[in-house]
Amino acid sequence: MFVILVGGGKVGGYLGTLLTNARHRVILIENRQEHFAQLQREMPAEALVLGNGTDPALLERVGILEADVVAAVTGRDETNLVVSNLARQEFGVPRTIARVNNPKNAWMFTPEMGVDVAVHQAELLGKLILEEMSLGDMMILLKLQRGAYSLVEERVSARAPAVGRKISELGLPPECVLVAVMRAGDLIVARGNVTLAADDEVIALTHGDQVKALQSVLVAASSDGASGSRQ
Repeated sequence: MFVILVGGGKVGGYLGTLLTNARHRVILIENRQEHFAQLQREMPAEALVLGNGTDPALLERVGILEADVVAAVTGRDETNLVVSNLARQEFGVPRTIARVNNPKNAWMFTPEMGVDVAVHQAELLGKLILEEMSLGDMMILLKLQRGAYSLVEERVSARAPAVGRKISELGLPPECVLVAVMRAGDLIVARGNVTLAADDEVIALTHGDQVKALQSVLVAASSDGASGSRQ
């Protein structure tokens, strides 16, 4: 993919390196000289542009009309909104992703404002940019270590073994860990004392060989022994 990142602080630098190492074409725009100097020690020169990511002329010059994704990851929510809006409304970029710094501003990061995906954490942002695909009923957000591990999302079905049990009691496979639980619009850190409920959306990191074992805990088996499907 061709990805344009706006914002070269710790988040932007991390994502730029991640995407470059994954052999994606990347342009990272940063307007602070001190941060730009640091980026020059971490990323290829051809991937870096010193300038204002809210400048339409600059965006066009770096090739935004050809971009598959624009990710606005600065430390200022207003800047991220402007970049996303420009990318979508002015240049018709297929996918826009924006970092939310202040949770109180999250309500503004909507498709109407040009934001397809609003995220709070750099790690999740990188995963969504790198790969969005599915394996059966389980959504894979990212593949790691040449596909050996995956960050996955699964909904807890009503009759699953996990319902009503604490995470510490699930007996998860050894190379599988729950990262977060999304419930009624809230994100809950997946600590051992968190009790799972039906329709929770669970994000987990798991080895590919243990995906089925994870599904057997989170999804009730059907009458023929197969995993239940997501509705």
